[in-house]
Amino acid sequence: MLGRIFGRGADAEAGHVDAESVVGLLKVGAIKGVNLAIRDIGRRSSDPYVTLSYGNQEVKTRIMHHNCNPQWNEGLTLYATKSDITIRLVVVFDHDTCSADDEMGEAEIDVKPYLKCYKGLNMAMMTSNMSRPQEGGLISMVQPTKKNCLARESCIVWGKGKLVQEMSLVLRNVECGEVDIEIEIRELPH
Repeated sequence: MLGRIFGRGADAEAGHVDAESVVGLLKVGAIKGVNLAIRDIGRRSSDPYVTLSYGNQEVKTRIMHHNCNPQWNEGLTLYATKSDITIRLVVVFDHDTCSADDEMGEAEIDVKPYLKCYKGLNMAMMTSNMSRPQEGGLISMVQPTKKNCLARESCIVWGKGKLVQEMSLVLRNVECGEVDIEIEIRELPH
């Protein structure tokens, strides 16, 4: 799964971001939904899509019609900023043609453990002639808590020359559903 989807899919337009506060690009891969709630009762299905909000930026995936276990495999890009902002929600919606879209749950993505590993690894490689970690090497594990929405342990790994965190998020405010994502930061060209 490591980084397999970045560079694919359409990125939505982000809101205004102060250029001086940008530290890189936050790549979020919306991999799949698992056992999402049924919102189209007649068809016993849903037409889900995911939106991500980070500060005043918002991006979304394409709609997956008639599917409670969608495979988006879509990369979304947000500007990573110096501020300590949580990705406020991974809201899953059911697309409706004739009425407002129905919410299908939400979750917060805590990027702080990833950023801590990213900064620590960069600092170690710059100051101690440390070589890059081994391909596929486990850098850190993040445990589920009530605050982070993780369904299970989340791995932060080194793969294909970058640090990636894979996670399964339990959706809140809904009867069922999880969303699998992965995140990475890419530095801006100098």
